[in-house]
Amino acid sequence: MNLHQLRFVREAVRQNFNLTDAAKALFTSQPGVSKAIIELEEELGVDIFTRHGKRIRGLTEPGRLVLQSVELIMQEIDSLKRIGKEYAAQDSGSFTIATTHTQARYTLPRVVQAFMQRFPKVRLSLLQGNPKQIAEMVLRDQADLAIATESIASVDGLVTLPCYQWEHVVIVPPEHPLLRAKLLSLEDIASYPIITYDAAFAGRNKIDHAFQLRGLKPDILLEAIDADVIKTYVELGMGIGMIAGMAFDPERDRNLRAIPVGHLLGMNVSRVAIKQGAYLRSYVYTFIELLAPTLNRKMVESAMHGSKDNYEL
Repeated sequence: MNLHQLRFVREAVRQNFNLTDAAKALFTSQPGVSKAIIELEEELGVDIFTRHGKRIRGLTEPGRLVLQSVELIMQEIDSLKRIGKEYAAQDSGSFTIATTHTQARYTLPRVVQAFMQRFPKVRLSLLQGNPKQIAEMVLRDQADLAIATESIASVDGLVTLPCYQWEHVVIVPPEHPLLRAKLLSLEDIASYPIITYDAAFAGRNKIDHAFQLRGLKPDILLEAIDADVIKTYVELGMGIGMIAGMAFDPERDRNLRAIPVGHLLGMNVSRVAIKQGAYLRSYVYTFIELLAPTLNRKMVESAMHGSKDNYEL
C-alpha cells in the first residue's frame, strides 16, 4: 500500500469515477491509475469500486469506508506538509478564502486590508460562490476557510464559528409609500413586487419562511446573487428590494432608502467555516481574529478539536 494508490482512489471519486480525468488531474497515465487501484483492492481483499466492464461506476459499501479512511490519511499528509512550510516561513505563503459575493463585496475589504498590512508576503485569493459551493471548496482543500451565513453550519466535515449578526433591510426609492409606515409588516411588503436574492444566498430561506408562516405569497419579480444588481433594479422603479443590511451604505446608495426588517425576519449570523482536523497557518488565525474580534486562536483550536462549548453570539 502506498500514497499514490490512495491519491488515485480519492481523485477517481472526485472526477466522478472517470479514470482518464483522474489521471490528467494527477499528471499520470490512465492505465497506471487503473493498475494501482486494482493492486490496492487485491491487497485489501475487497472491491473499492463497482464496475461495468473495465469502467468503474461507483463505490461499493466497503469502498465507502475505504474512501473515508483515505480522506483522513491524505488530510494528515497535507497537514504534515503545512507544518513544514509554516516553520520554514511564518509570515509568508498562500491563503485562500471562499465566500459569497455579499461578504466579499461589503464585509471583507476592511478585514483584507488590515490583514495584508500585517502580512504583505502572503498571497491572498478570494473564491466566490453560493454557501453550498464554498463549503465544498473547503472540504476539497481548494480553500482554507469559508465565510457565509448559517447554512454552512450544518455541513458535515466543517467546524463553524459565529462572526457577527446582521439583519435584512427593505430598500426603496426616496418618497416610497413604505417609508411612511410606522412599523413595517409582511403584508405591507407583500403588496409590492420584490427583488431579492437567489434561493441559495444571504438568508433567503428566512425571507421565504416568514411569508409562509403568515400565509402570504409575495410577488418575487427578480432573483439575483448580487446586492448591487438588486439595488439597480430598485432604482429603476421595478419593485422593492430585500437585501442584507451590510450591503446598504447611505453615502454610496444615495438614491435609495433602507428600512430594517429584523423584527419580521429575525437576525442572521455570518459564520467562518474550517475543515475538521485541518492544520491552519498562524496568519489564518490572525485573519479570523480580524474578522471576528470575539474569536481567538484558543477558541478556534478548541472547536477544531471537538469542544462542545457553545460559541453562539
